[in-house]
Amino acid sequence: MLKSKKISPPVTIIMLFILFVKKSTSTNTSSTTSCATRTCNGLIIRHPFRVTGLDQPHCGLPEFDVSCDENKPLIRINDHDLIVKDVFYENNSLLLAMSEVYDVGNKCPVPTHNFSLDRTSFSYGPSTDELFVFYGCDTPYEQKIYKVDCASNGSQHSFAVFHVELGEHMNYSIESCQALVITPLGTDDLGTQLNMSYIDILKKGFVLQWEEAEDCVGCERNGRRLNLGLKIGIGIGAAAVTALTMSTIFFVYHRRLQNLQWSSSSVSHPSSVLKDLEKPGVHVFSYRELDEATQSFDPRRELGDGGYGAVYRGKLRDGRVVAVKRLYENNCRRVEQFMNEVDILTRMRHQNLVSLYGCTSRLGRDLLLVYEYIPNGTLSDHLHGKRVTPKSLSWAARLNIAIETASALAYLHASDVIHRDVKSSNILLDNNLCVKVADFGLSRLLPLDVTHVSTAPQGTLGYIDPEYHQCYQLTEKSDVYSFGVVLVELISSKTAVDITRNRDEINLSSLAINKIKNAELHDLVDKDLEFESDYRVRTMVNAVAELAFRCLQNGRDMRPYMKDVVNVLREIQSKAYTDIPADDIALLKSADVW
Repeated sequence: MLKSKKISPPVTIIMLFILFVKKSTSTNTSSTTSCATRTCNGLIIRHPFRVTGLDQPHCGLPEFDVSCDENKPLIRINDHDLIVKDVFYENNSLLLAMSEVYDVGNKCPVPTHNFSLDRTSFSYGPSTDELFVFYGCDTPYEQKIYKVDCASNGSQHSFAVFHVELGEHMNYSIESCQALVITPLGTDDLGTQLNMSYIDILKKGFVLQWEEAEDCVGCERNGRRLNLGLKIGIGIGAAAVTALTMSTIFFVYHRRLQNLQWSSSSVSHPSSVLKDLEKPGVHVFSYRELDEATQSFDPRRELGDGGYGAVYRGKLRDGRVVAVKRLYENNCRRVEQFMNEVDILTRMRHQNLVSLYGCTSRLGRDLLLVYEYIPNGTLSDHLHGKRVTPKSLSWAARLNIAIETASALAYLHASDVIHRDVKSSNILLDNNLCVKVADFGLSRLLPLDVTHVSTAPQGTLGYIDPEYHQCYQLTEKSDVYSFGVVLVELISSKTAVDITRNRDEINLSSLAINKIKNAELHDLVDKDLEFESDYRVRTMVNAVAELAFRCLQNGRDMRPYMKDVVNVLREIQSKAYTDIPADDIALLKSADVW
C-alpha cells in the first residue's frame, strides 16, 4: 500500500508561490503590450478604465478595473459591485446602478449596505440625492411612501424615502427600526421619480465623476500610468457616519439567509435552553398574575415600545408597582435575550442598575420580565421627547446623570459585562433624576483573559462603535463610544440620529466632532444651559465635550476606559464648586434638580 506524504504548510506555500510566478510569467509573455479599446455589452471601455483579465497592469488604474463576465460591465467601488450603464469620457463621468437590482435571482433587490466614496478617486455628480431605506421597523410609515414589501411582514415594516422629501413629509422615529441603509440616486427629474416604482428608481442609477491631473488631460491608453487628482473627503467623523448610516451587516445577512421571508411565528425551544430559564433565586411569576397586574396588558398602561418588546406598568398582588417587559416574539433569539437579562441582573447589584424582580416560567405563554418601576421616564424623554419642558434639566442635573450612568457602566465592565446597547432611552430616571441603566438583552459576558468577543454588530443606530461595526470585535470600549454619544446628547439635547440634518451631520457623533474640532461648540450646546452667560457652566461643558471627543475616537485604543471616564466627570463636578461661596453651594444642592 502506498502511503501519501504529508506536505508541510511552508512547503505548500512555496510550491503555490512558484506556480503563481510561472503562471504570471507565462501570461505576461503571451499577452500583448498594447492597451486596446474594448467593448462590453456595447459599452466602450478605454483609458482610464481597464478590463480585468484582458488588459496589462500598466493600462489604466486598479481603481478603474471593469469586469465583463457574462457580458455585464461591472465595477467595484469600496466593496460594492455596481453595473456600469454608461461612460461619458467627454466630461469624466459614468452612470452606475446597484448590481443587485439587475440580479434576476434576487427576490428582493434592495440595497444591503451603505455606499461610500471615502478614499476613492470618485465624487458624486450633479443632481445626486440619497434614498434612505429603513428595515425592520416596529410601526409602519403612515404617509404615501416607497414601501419595500418584500422586506416586510405583518409586524416588521420596511420602506424607502428620498432625502429631499424628509423635510416635507418625514416625521418618524427611526429608533423603532433595526437598520438603515443609504444609497445615492440621480434626481435629474425628481418629480417624475416620485411617481415611479421603487425598483425602477433603483435601476435609474446615479452619476459619479473622476478628475484627471492636468499633465494627463486627453491621455489615451498609451501605456503610461495616469495620475489622478484624488477627491477624498477625509475627517474623523466620516467613519462614524458610515457606521450610523449604518448599515447593520448582521441584520441584512440574517435576512438574506431567510430569503427575506420573515416570520413572527413561535418556534419550539431546545430543552437545554428551557431549563436555564428558571434560575435559583429568581422569582417565577405566572402569566395569569402578570396579566392581572397589567390589566391584560392594557395599551393605556404601556410605558415604552422598543425594538424587542413593550413595557407596561403593573401592580402586583402584594402592592408593588412594577414594570413588565413583554418580548414581542417567543423564538430562540428572544429566549437568548430573555436569559441574558435574567442571568446578568440576578448577579449584578448596583444602585444605578435597574433591579429585576423576576420573570415568567418556560411554561408561560409569553416571555415576561418584571422590574422595579422607575416613574420618571427615560433620559431621552427629558432631552428630546415627551417630557421636555423649558430648562427642565439643568446642567448640574445632566452632569450628575452622566456620572451615575458612567459609574454603572464601569461596574459592569469590572464584572466583565459589556452592555452593548448604551443609549439615552435605556437610561431611566426616578423622581430625583437618579439613574437606573436598563435593557440588558444584548449584553455580553466577556470570558476570562479575553480582550474581545467576535460577534456580529448589534445595537442602535447612531450609537454603534464604528470599529466594532468594521471588525466584528466587541470590547468594553464599544460601550465607551456609545456613552460618548450620550454625553453629546446631554450637551446638545439633540437626537443621536436625525436624517433631516445635513448629510455629514446625520450622526450626532459626526456633528459633535466637527463642531469641537472647529471651535464651534457654542453652535452645538443646548441654548437653555446658559453656556454663553454662565462662565462656570461654559467651563464644565467644555471639559465634558473634550471627554466626549475622546470617547468618540474611531480607534478603540484612543478611547479612555470607563473607570477613567468616571474619574474625569467627578473631577469636573468637584471643580465646579471651587471658590464658590458656601451659601451658593447650599443653594445649588437644595435645588429640586438634585
